[in-house]
Amino acid sequence: MKTLAKRNVDVFPSLVSDFFRTSPFMTGLFDVDMDLLPARLGVTVPSANFTENEKEFTIELAAPGLSKKDFTIEMENDVLTISAEKEEEKNEKENGFTKKEYSFNTFSRSFTLPENAKSEKIDAKYENGILTINVPKKELTPQKPRKEIPVS
Repeated sequence: MKTLAKRNVDVFPSLVSDFFRTSPFMTGLFDVDMDLLPARLGVTVPSANFTENEKEFTIELAAPGLSKKDFTIEMENDVLTISAEKEEEKNEKENGFTKKEYSFNTFSRSFTLPENAKSEKIDAKYENGILTINVPKKELTPQKPRKEIPVS
């Protein structure tokens, strides 16, 4: 039985990490834990939990601070892609000074669905910082046993 598989996870963080690890300009200049580098640069990929029962697969992504409209969920060629983008701008005026802050958060995760997934019936909900995606299962027709045909 084929189960959910992760795809294209942490592509950008590994590119950044590889650049800092192999760049002649960066070698020896900083004492940086390369595993923590993506988080220090503000690049994060939400954690995902997978569960399966006889009726469905469930994917839960921890993505606090977002809203329903920030997510895009797409299916193409048995690949489920979940992405989100949020941009914020804060303006504060105090004592004749103006302070502006910008933040931009984005991520994308892709999962290859097994052949027994009903991709046309997938549903998603976002509640309390958790995106929950339910992928119903369809019954697979059992393969017929191998039969040898005699030659006459």
